[in-house]
Amino acid sequence: MLNRRNFLKTAAFATVSSGLLTQEVSAYTPHPFHINRLTGAHPRMSLRFFPYELKLRHVFTVATYSRSTTPDVQVEIDYDGITGYGEASMPPYLQQELGSLESVQAFLAQVQHIIGDFPDPFQMEEILNRVDALSTGNTAAKAAVDIALHDLVGKLLGAPWYRIWGLDKEKTPSTTFTIGIDTPDVVRQKTRECAERFNILKVKLGRDNDREMIETIRAVTNLPIAIDANQGWKDKQQALDMICWLKERGIVMVEQPMPKEQLDEIAWITEHSPLPIFADESIQRLKDVAALKGVFSGINIKLMKCTGMREAWKMLTLARALDMKVMIGCMTETSCACSAAAQLSPAVDFADLDGNLLIANDRFRGMEVIKGKITLPDRPGIGVEPIAQQ
Repeated sequence: MLNRRNFLKTAAFATVSSGLLTQEVSAYTPHPFHINRLTGAHPRMSLRFFPYELKLRHVFTVATYSRSTTPDVQVEIDYDGITGYGEASMPPYLQQELGSLESVQAFLAQVQHIIGDFPDPFQMEEILNRVDALSTGNTAAKAAVDIALHDLVGKLLGAPWYRIWGLDKEKTPSTTFTIGIDTPDVVRQKTRECAERFNILKVKLGRDNDREMIETIRAVTNLPIAIDANQGWKDKQQALDMICWLKERGIVMVEQPMPKEQLDEIAWITEHSPLPIFADESIQRLKDVAALKGVFSGINIKLMKCTGMREAWKMLTLARALDMKVMIGCMTETSCACSAAAQLSPAVDFADLDGNLLIANDRFRGMEVIKGKITLPDRPGIGVEPIAQQ
């Protein structure tokens, strides 16, 4: 009889869960090792969670707000002696979409009551559909469960998710590193530090000092720059003029140039723009993707907004079918959620996975940025291991 680990490794490419297959495969079926020989009982999943405030290394400023911390909830799903890790990050300005610290914990308490109803973690579609149906919104809480479940199943299979999805980890992109809005002296200092470690920068614009920001950075480095306007431009002609000016200064893409409701104006900008235009605030879940064809050149997928890895993979697949570009992004997060998102990175055009680099109290080792490039570990699941806390 196959032992437990060998059986799981044999099964690794027999399923990709998440509802999308990478090849013709048979469905996973429970194996006798799932039954306790003494009691005849199946092991059951259990979930626990706790709040964990993320402390930023520097005050973070974009077009509409500043902050030095981010509320976060850490999630763990246990099954048969194995633990899957997940997290919910809720930047204050997005709590209406993602959920608040209170609503996330209340939602996870509901999940605690139902998670044991499922005898097999490989029932991912059924489990996550039921979790999604518990309430509208609370996408960060749903993402936390999704990430922990993917981590658990990947560990049971003995494979990282990039392999389960059939991706080549050598094709990971460089990640952008964000330079927030600040005084010229601080921007110059941050740029010098970043230019030594990264291959592409990301700059937050959308205020009245946009040109000064770019000229300040360009006085220090000629690295490619991605722009996130955070809905800060209000007039489509002025936005297009700015984009043309940015093109001449080595900018390679622009995120969310105008408010998310102004889709006709954004479509006009995209039609005339010399740079690809990506949706951020205008995109949240799978249902939003098709309607943005022709409005944006591409979409920025964030696990906290779309409910996790399962839906992110489906969004990526649909966007590609629609001939749209794809970016994988993040909030301020530990290496847990960033590493989960990084599992998709070999399949995208741009990556903005610097959220774990912005905090001073990471709880995990996971994906790394080496010479500016996302580097995926070979550890199974989402590829993380906890750091011993002092």
